[in-house]
Amino acid sequence: MAPPIRVLHVAKSLGLGGTEKVMQLLAAHLDPDLFQAAVHSPEDGPRGPLLRAAGVPTHIGPDLFKTLSAFRPQVVHLHRAGWPEPELLRPIQSARVPVVVETNVFGRHDPSPQARIIDRTLFVSHFCAQRFAAQTGIPAEPPRFGVLYNPVDTDLFARLCPPREQQAPAAGRLSRPDPGKWSDLALDFLPETVRALPGFCYRVVGGIPKAEAFVREHHLENAVEFLPPLDTDEDLAAFFNSVSLLAHANDTGESFGLAIAEAMAAGLPVVTHPSEGLRDNAQLELVEHGVTGLVARDAHEYARAVVFLLGHPEEARAMGEAGRAKAARLFRVQDRAQELGGIYRELLAAKGLG
Repeated sequence: MAPPIRVLHVAKSLGLGGTEKVMQLLAAHLDPDLFQAAVHSPEDGPRGPLLRAAGVPTHIGPDLFKTLSAFRPQVVHLHRAGWPEPELLRPIQSARVPVVVETNVFGRHDPSPQARIIDRTLFVSHFCAQRFAAQTGIPAEPPRFGVLYNPVDTDLFARLCPPREQQAPAAGRLSRPDPGKWSDLALDFLPETVRALPGFCYRVVGGIPKAEAFVREHHLENAVEFLPPLDTDEDLAAFFNSVSLLAHANDTGESFGLAIAEAMAAGLPVVTHPSEGLRDNAQLELVEHGVTGLVARDAHEYARAVVFLLGHPEEARAMGEAGRAKAARLFRVQDRAQELGGIYRELLAAKGLG
């Protein structure tokens, strides 16, 4: 039997962001009989212990070339925004890595000479691939391009978040505490919702000062609960079990929408909104209006959507279970890791190295 293929995943940090989580899940779920996975990052963070506990070694430090020289990967997998980063690509070029793959998180174009070393760009949604093609005139098609949905541990969420008979009068919001992840819509729907639903609770992970000020100014302290960051999927599952829907709102939109996909895997319907112009809009690729959730265009529609779902538990449960089935079909981490492994082997074989 051939020795495992050495794969080095490279990310800018090991923080709690979605990019880092996707990298962690993929690295940890590659078939260990076929692949020897490791991770390089300039900075350690909360993902580091989780990777190491899963048996994936981490190389922490600013010198990527040093890691490349020591690990000698046959495949380097970059997890990045997609715009030019010559300082990241030069060490890989110098190390003569046989195959280079990137997960292009935001669907951006890198026209730099260094980007020619990339063998496959993987977009995280069909929306990103289609926008890339429309903006650049470059067909986002194989063999140079492809789409690989972000992975979710759907089996874990199915186990920890079974269908519930009783519905909590609560909506959840989940993001990093970053103003760029917020929209006024995430707050403006609250007064109307609270008036319509006495006892309503809005549980927020990733609150920002603007949100806390809005709650104070509108005297909504009894209806809003700000929660600390959640480190593990078990913590996420407990959060999802405490609410009956996910309230998503982000002015910049989503290039994929990991929090949405995870909520779907937990059986929650999702309320979201369309983005304007050329902003990220993959949230509408995940949330099908009336099927896996509801899409609202303004604060009034958003409040009505939340009130409807909390007042119609059978319809809400049906949308949540449709979302769960869609997540299991499209985002299951074991399937996405297997698909990724096939891409690595295909690219190595194309160079006579398989």
